[in-house]
Amino acid sequence: MVILTPRKDRGIAIIIVMIVIVVLSVLAGGFAYTMKVETKLARNSSYESDMEFLGRSGVELGRYVLAMQLGLPGEGNYTALNQKWAGGWGGTNELLADIDLSNNELGPGRFSVKIVDMERKFNLSQIHENNTAILEKALDVIGVDGSEISTITDSYLDWTDPDEKTRPHGAESRDYMRMDLKRPYFAKNGPIDDLSELLLIKGVTPAVYFGSSRAGHSVGGPGGHRRRPHSGLMDEGPLPSGSGFGLVDLFTPISGSGVAVNVNTASTEVLQLLPGVDAQMAQAIVASRNGSDNSPGSEDDIPFINTGELINVPGLDPQIMQVIRNFLTVQSFLFEITVDAEIGGYKRQFVALVHRRSRTEIPILYFHWK
Repeated sequence: MVILTPRKDRGIAIIIVMIVIVVLSVLAGGFAYTMKVETKLARNSSYESDMEFLGRSGVELGRYVLAMQLGLPGEGNYTALNQKWAGGWGGTNELLADIDLSNNELGPGRFSVKIVDMERKFNLSQIHENNTAILEKALDVIGVDGSEISTITDSYLDWTDPDEKTRPHGAESRDYMRMDLKRPYFAKNGPIDDLSELLLIKGVTPAVYFGSSRAGHSVGGPGGHRRRPHSGLMDEGPLPSGSGFGLVDLFTPISGSGVAVNVNTASTEVLQLLPGVDAQMAQAIVASRNGSDNSPGSEDDIPFINTGELINVPGLDPQIMQVIRNFLTVQSFLFEITVDAEIGGYKRQFVALVHRRSRTEIPILYFHWK
């Protein structure tokens, strides 16, 4: 005897079976994804010690290149972009001829090294009450409205001085505490340690800090995590009318040459902040050191051996030369070494700051990973 199941009941059964299959598939997929993530995390964890080893190895390679550079005939008394440490031509001297800063294989991974001198930018810590001309000119060159320059300058001085006395256009802790009740903070009342602190200062918008073409980037660039707090005191405002560079391209929180910048490594944007130097004159200085191809780091570069050689730059007024010599050097002392390490597709970036005091003394001031 055959019992026929009503067609409606059979349809419901099929739907239930399909739902069960879908649920099981989702659970299985989720489980597989979780296992994949955990496997990857476990693998990355096993790479931690190897990654740090690669990072420190890259820093040591950078220190070695910086040390050997001082030993090259005729190159120990100046620092320039055509040298090996900067990725330049470097010549054929046997001390560094076989050294490559890119794609160095070591153990299970590889690493690349990039070295940047701190003296290519102005030392922000040298800006104080009676010496704000460079900061003011920087803001003007960036394209900041004249009415905002005094606001940023006074706010910077308030941020770095030890007291809570507010300058006419500045801001102190009481101002920062009330600008956003959800995220209040105090004025630093001390020197800036990280340049991104500028983003916390009244008037310094992302457009002023990064440049109008890069406004909105996170602190530290594409890989950064910290962002400028939103507040009423730091409204976005109109973008500066400058050429697209910002304070981050002009200043450094630390330097080994005081108020001076290295004329062999500084950009045209930095050089035009010098008293009496305009964009055209700054470009002439850079063109003189770049040689006939006007390309930095190439074989025909002509670095300045001493600041007196600037007198040979076409169009440089001798009187201006006497004024700017106190703001220039041909040697760099502090270098930031960035190491990009990779093991099996897992990547990590390490950063170290070193102080080149002599060929045998280049201590590491800090080392960390991003």
